[in-house]
Amino acid sequence: MQDRRDTKRLPLILAVEVVEVESGTRLSARTSDVSRTGCYIDTLNPTPTGTIVRVKFSHEGEDLDLLARIVYVSPRLGMGVRFDESITPEHLSVLDRWLAH
Repeated sequence: MQDRRDTKRLPLILAVEVVEVESGTRLSARTSDVSRTGCYIDTLNPTPTGTIVRVKFSHEGEDLDLLARIVYVSPRLGMGVRFDESITPEHLSVLDRWLAH
C-alpha cells in the first residue's frame, strides 16, 4: 500500500478525546503517531470513515483542540485522522513543539 501522507508522522503517545461533531459521542483513547497534518488513534471501536470529529489532545499539562476528519479505519485497531486545513499557526506551533521532543 502506498503511503499518501503529506508529512512524516513521528511516534508520539498522547492522551486524546475524540468527539463526533454531529452526535456528540465521545471516545477516550491515545495516539501512536502524530504529524502536523494528522495522527493515528489506537482504539478498539473506531469512528466511521468520513466522520467529522473534534480531537482534544493533552500533553505535559497543555491541551490542544483540533477539528478533523476520519480518513481510514483499521477495524478493532484504530483510525487515521486528518486535521482540518484551517489549523491555526498557534496550533501548529504547539504540535511542532510536541513533535520536537
